[in-house]
Amino acid sequence: MQFYSGFSLKNDEVFFEKLIKEDIFSIYGFSYGAIKAYLHVKKNLQEGKRVDKLILFSPAFFQTKDKKFKRLQYMAYKKNKEQYLQNFIHSCFSPYPVKEIKYKSSSMEELEELLEYIWDMNELKSLREKGLKIEVYLGGQDSIIDVDGAYSFFTQVADVTLFKEANHFLQGA
Repeated sequence: MQFYSGFSLKNDEVFFEKLIKEDIFSIYGFSYGAIKAYLHVKKNLQEGKRVDKLILFSPAFFQTKDKKFKRLQYMAYKKNKEQYLQNFIHSCFSPYPVKEIKYKSSSMEELEELLEYIWDMNELKSLREKGLKIEVYLGGQDSIIDVDGAYSFFTQVADVTLFKEANHFLQGA
């Protein structure tokens, strides 16, 4: 089992313990980490390595957001990185109380990859046709990603579970 953390986060898999199963052929990713998990799966499968499942928690899905939204994110990050990350974490937990979380360093390049990443439907379908099982978990109260867009997109290639009262960390009241 391998887990990829969200943007600027570490040890965030603790929030998903109930959904994670110890299996050496499963790869997990949360938010920005979902992109990294997906890229890791693609690479492994191209190299002929076995991967049975790709599990994505609140995958970063910003391909429906306009340039103005992304520009504002870049400007806020450049202006005050620490304040940006605090606001980001607060939004991840919204509308529920913020819980303690550990940070790691982040970069503008990572933020750019997070915001500009385009999920490729044809690639996802190809991986599924090769036997990869894809599971996606979304929170209905997620104020970070485009939940409706992600739901519409991923239901075409994955088993999608929507927790209506959950936030970006899939935590509820």
